[in-house]
Amino acid sequence: MIRLILVCIFLLIIFVLSLILFPIEWLIGRISPKAKDISSLRFVQFVFKVILFLSGVSTTVIGLENIPKDEPVVFIGNHRGFFDTVVSYSRMPRLTGFIAKKEMQKVPFIRLWMKYLHCLFMDRSNPREGLKTILSGIEQINNGISIVIFPEGTRNKGDGIMPFHGGSFKLADKSNCKIIPMVQNNTENVLEAHFPSIKRTHTILEFGTPIDTAALDRDERKALPDTVHDLMLQIYEKNKSLV
Repeated sequence: MIRLILVCIFLLIIFVLSLILFPIEWLIGRISPKAKDISSLRFVQFVFKVILFLSGVSTTVIGLENIPKDEPVVFIGNHRGFFDTVVSYSRMPRLTGFIAKKEMQKVPFIRLWMKYLHCLFMDRSNPREGLKTILSGIEQINNGISIVIFPEGTRNKGDGIMPFHGGSFKLADKSNCKIIPMVQNNTENVLEAHFPSIKRTHTILEFGTPIDTAALDRDERKALPDTVHDLMLQIYEKNKSLV
């Protein structure tokens, strides 16, 4: 329980600090939007790294070199727990937005930082609104911003990887950008497995080999959700032994 208390105290400090930083970031954005993007990214990554330290989370990272440094990509991730985002976002080398559930918009403190980081909010119960979010994501990619999406659609409470929602792959298909499979193991054991306690945990994060959607033919694009799912499941099963 002590780890949870430490994280809560730290988040309270960040909340107070954010009241000062929000207008500063807004002012930086008026002068240089790019500088604001980078400063927001690095600050949030710093916050996440401190949270991981206070939580006692250590991570073995595999395949970081697979992430292109000079072009936006779509990260396709499996979703096991709250710490999926904390672990993975702290490792992003360039500006990256997440597609999150619309309920996150109800948290003012988090919502504004997510907005600064070009995150998008999806209403999965409304196909029309969901399509608008995907189209916004495509626009983000065309503007040089990478996107992370969890195509399982919800947190997986069991083992393995649940079937993917095919619509998630339109982000890469329509923008012709590369897909980076992003597979995490054991993140659920930080918090969800024994909520509300936070436990010292070792997790695995692997970035797979990039998939160049521009080089795929029509049939390969159609089969992409199943292809990526099977590839990520192989990585997930392989990395079980590393936990």
